[in-house]
Amino acid sequence: MIVLHANFDFDRKLTDPDQLLERYTTLTGWSQALLEAGASRVVVVQRFHHHSIVTRNGVEYHFGRRGQVAPAELASAEIAHVNGLKFPMQTRLLRARLRRRTPIVAQDHASGPPPARAAARAMRRWGFRTVDAFLFTAAPQADAWRAANIIRHQQRIYEVLEASTKLRPMARAAARDASGVDGSPALLWVGRLNANKDPLTVLTGFERIVVPCPDASLTMVFGSDELLPEVRSKLSASPALGRRVRLVGYVPQEELPAYYSAADIFVLGSHHEGSGYALIEACACGAVPVVTRIPAFRAIVGDGARGALWPPGDAIGLANALLQTANRDLAGLRAGLAVHFANELSWTAVGRRALDIYAEVRARRRSSRGV
Repeated sequence: MIVLHANFDFDRKLTDPDQLLERYTTLTGWSQALLEAGASRVVVVQRFHHHSIVTRNGVEYHFGRRGQVAPAELASAEIAHVNGLKFPMQTRLLRARLRRRTPIVAQDHASGPPPARAAARAMRRWGFRTVDAFLFTAAPQADAWRAANIIRHQQRIYEVLEASTKLRPMARAAARDASGVDGSPALLWVGRLNANKDPLTVLTGFERIVVPCPDASLTMVFGSDELLPEVRSKLSASPALGRRVRLVGYVPQEELPAYYSAADIFVLGSHHEGSGYALIEACACGAVPVVTRIPAFRAIVGDGARGALWPPGDAIGLANALLQTANRDLAGLRAGLAVHFANELSWTAVGRRALDIYAEVRARRRSSRGV
């Protein structure tokens, strides 16, 4: 199958093609996974400052000011994949230039809810009318888009992760030496300190287990720190938290495997997510997830089969989930998590799933159009 992968997002700060490809790991990872899963050719079209063509790991990247597709690529494409639900005009123009039998799938990338303004909703309805299918990490994420009639009833929804990771686990002793993560159980947070990730609820829930789990620890890795003053204030007000919580701050990507591999439990309090990059990384390295019961997380952890789920904003629910997980066979959970990652969450699994979806969408379009 020949796949045309269109990314219409434009970043003014990225002026070198190689720099963009290093930054856009989801774009490159997905495209390469398609080739490794059996796609015969993958052509990526990327909006950029100037025209350029780069081939990397067998994938052809075509850069251009308007993200336009050359006629040869349009003629050969057997399916077109559009990243994001924010480009109705570009998607409609792409449909006009593709062959009649070539389907389009559009993939959610943390697009959030449908736009509130009536004019913006009307534009999405018009632009996405010719999309054959939509891809979400979890099907319930499409409910609001269906309710707004942007995704119509005849347009199919498919579940597939928007990304995976190449991070892999380290030996546990070496990981603990490198990261400084210790405790029993050792909890790890990797995420922004913002209202959506909800670190204050996580700290409140963790505080409730320090008596039954006196050796427990929580290490917090974060980049953006909107709620850092509130977090520090909470730690200062609680001697129990102050002794057991370590604020690390930013950790480079290449050093994260040591933190994930050293941890027993990965915890996050998100109220909504498009997928969950840190959660996928934690699963790859064997940190057992205890995360919120939101659609994306439920899809990633097998509806809680590979860890535990708790209601967003519910500190007592978190504490109960942590205690239950801490009393389970953590080594056995880690082993099961490794199998789950390989079969369901790895780039290999994502590539295979995507090609299966493409094949079904293509067959349905040809059947319905008589082509």
